[in-house]
Amino acid sequence: MGRNYRIGVDAGGTKVAYGLFDENGMLIDRMQHPSDIEADGPAFTDQILDTIGRLMDKNSLKQTELQGVGICMPSYILFDTGYIYLTSALPRIHDFAMRDYIQERLPGVKIVLDNDSNGAALAEYRRGAGQGLRHMMYVAVSTGIGSGIIIDGRLFRGSYGWAGENGHMLATPDEGLMCGCRNRGCFMSYASGRYVPRRLKIRMLEGTHSSLEETESLNCEELLKAYQDGDALAQEMVSSMAHYLAVCLYNCYMLLNINVFVFGGGLTNFGDALFGKVREEFDRYNQIPLPVEFRFAELKKDFGIIGAAELVLE
Repeated sequence: MGRNYRIGVDAGGTKVAYGLFDENGMLIDRMQHPSDIEADGPAFTDQILDTIGRLMDKNSLKQTELQGVGICMPSYILFDTGYIYLTSALPRIHDFAMRDYIQERLPGVKIVLDNDSNGAALAEYRRGAGQGLRHMMYVAVSTGIGSGIIIDGRLFRGSYGWAGENGHMLATPDEGLMCGCRNRGCFMSYASGRYVPRRLKIRMLEGTHSSLEETESLNCEELLKAYQDGDALAQEMVSSMAHYLAVCLYNCYMLLNINVFVFGGGLTNFGDALFGKVREEFDRYNQIPLPVEFRFAELKKDFGIIGAAELVLE
């Protein structure tokens, strides 16, 4: 039997998702587990390999039937070699030759390692909201913030592989929260699911009244509910998130002149509460009356594993 199957792995700061795809690109099985944020590169990868093995065993697949494995990580990855320099959401995964590590354990199987936003951009471009476009930018607004750039129908990775790390562009250099990118004041530290709860806690510790409770479990779902209930601090924080996202997007638009942004990730659940404000702010900065489209990703929760599997076909 030929190599007809692909596995896509979408690894993030919260969870790792796996999808098994047949020769027609149909998703036939999936698995998922929480991300171990304390794991280093080898330990994290061993869990991925173990889960890939269980997924294959469950579907009675042999290694010779596997066309390839695509893995998306929230990392700075030297694409040509699959070497991870830094992972802001999983700080113990750094300076690690992940692709080589996997290749030694899956000999003869094509292994492609790329940034998670690149995989999502490829998925939405080929099978989702970006179909038919010449250029587009996928923007992940979730635990972290990042983007994947499509130019003339192809992923643009830049010189090393991490083009599109707009979440780590600096909004307030050397001021604000320290991010896992090892800088203070990047856009991700102002508008992501990982750092917004920290900013809320700081404000409450400083004495700002809120219906939100300063707990370890405080998250953006609670922020959205408090916003909808009219909480003043929650409304201020959502407006701040929108401001920094709008500035980030405007800067990207000025740099690349790509006029379609496709948004994906957990914070899209905020809907118009956040992205309506982003639209208003963006339009306030944009002085040229030509259309710029904001779209939402269409592939829902499977975009990451679809994109990872699509990488095998590049």
